[in-house]
Amino acid sequence: MKAMVLAAGAGTRLRPLTYQVPKPMVPVVNRPVLHHVLDNLLRHGVQEVAVNLYAHADQIRGYVGDGSRWSLKVHYSHEPKLMGTAGAIKKAEGFLKDGPFFVLSGDGLSDINLTEMLAFHKKHKSLATMAIKAIDSRFEYGVTLTEGGGRIKGFLEKPSWGDVFSNMVNTGIYLFEPEIFRYIPKNKVYDFGHELWPKLLKLGKPIFAYETKGYWTDVGNLAEYRRCQIDTMDGKAKIGIPGEQIHPRVWVEEGATISPKAVLKAPCLIGKGAVIEAGAEVGPYTVVGDRSRIASAAVLKNCILFDNVTVGQGVELSNCILGANGNVKENITVYEAAVLNLRQ
Repeated sequence: MKAMVLAAGAGTRLRPLTYQVPKPMVPVVNRPVLHHVLDNLLRHGVQEVAVNLYAHADQIRGYVGDGSRWSLKVHYSHEPKLMGTAGAIKKAEGFLKDGPFFVLSGDGLSDINLTEMLAFHKKHKSLATMAIKAIDSRFEYGVTLTEGGGRIKGFLEKPSWGDVFSNMVNTGIYLFEPEIFRYIPKNKVYDFGHELWPKLLKLGKPIFAYETKGYWTDVGNLAEYRRCQIDTMDGKAKIGIPGEQIHPRVWVEEGATISPKAVLKAPCLIGKGAVIEAGAEVGPYTVVGDRSRIASAAVLKNCILFDNVTVGQGVELSNCILGANGNVKENITVYEAAVLNLRQ
């Protein structure tokens, strides 16, 4: 099996975090979202992956490399200008044309059972299969309408309150037969949601929706980004959390130094080489990035710290995100949804 991971988006809804890193490289439990996507592809027998690149391309190449850390063979498709979601796979047609292939978003966190999705696709002799998910907050996503057997009968892009009559949303996880390339124009910006799927529906092609019971969220805005960290630490998402569990739901990665007089409240994760000084209190629901330093008497609750962050003595942070290399100086208190990208 082959797959394509779409990783070229600019991530405007996650700014200011994505001024420094591309959206697929934003960390969830100290690993980029893209890392978790590749983990799941490997879990379900995918062997070769193409990744399209645009924004911060060097960061993605530098982290993923040739894919050997996942035992995958990774190829890259660089887009000098964005081609749209469907245009991106058309550009990689030569790589993908040998058989059915998955398409996933590099910023979608999921433990979807791709093996089951493939079996569903084959059973229904589908040209194109879309993974859908029942969710509560459904208005930021396109709604998919199905009939008996899962055949798709319609779409509603980001409906308003008055339009809502289904909570089944498009996850952006697809499975295509190579025939799909006949319906995507060459060298043209072309979109899945607004152009390709409606075209297939209009032509009466066999397109089906596979309902996943697994975990899925689009790490596309700050609220969803926070929520997926919490869900992962709560075990709602079957996603690997790095480090040794020194107490129930307290994970510590190698090289971290934690004072015996520090307090770690579950769930929390302390990254590689991090230092937690005496009297510091970390957690619950806090992730401390690699090589970060939390000074004495600092208190962190519901926080996400990227790598190389310094939190000074007596600082209190609640529900904050601190970008890489951030430095919060002594004796200040910050509450609720602050995103701090501060450099010394």
